[in-house]
Amino acid sequence: MRIYLGSDHAGFELKAALVQHLTAAGHDVVDLGAHIYESLDDYPPFCLETGRSVVADPGSLGVVIGGSGNGEQIAANKVVGVRAILAWSTETAQLGRQHNDANVISIGARMHDEATAFSLVDTFIATDFSHDERHQRRIDLVSAYEADPKRLHV
Repeated sequence: MRIYLGSDHAGFELKAALVQHLTAAGHDVVDLGAHIYESLDDYPPFCLETGRSVVADPGSLGVVIGGSGNGEQIAANKVVGVRAILAWSTETAQLGRQHNDANVISIGARMHDEATAFSLVDTFIATDFSHDERHQRRIDLVSAYEADPKRLHV
């Protein structure tokens, strides 16, 4: 599977470790940066590029990493077609894929040790969308709003 990764300085070391981990597991890994450690860099460009890359490559997944993962998730979700989740447990990583058909996972490098972060990403990648009608219906409502924000159904 092709997996795109993007991070700022806070996720720089974890991203490098994840690139090695995922490559060793046989995935086609694309590192979208940061490629050098810069303590004052900004996460949005890396997260937006990760989101754009995932949307442009159906069947791929993305990982965005920062200090907490919060801003990274918000930024990735600005890309139409991205469904990014903030994972803090293997259960949230699994449910994000099963129920929400999430295509990007956000990880807080300051929130998890390396082994836990690997487990979150591995769980996310290994889990398939359930295709349950109620979950698809909810995803379709979000997609309809993305396509036409005036078309909100309440």
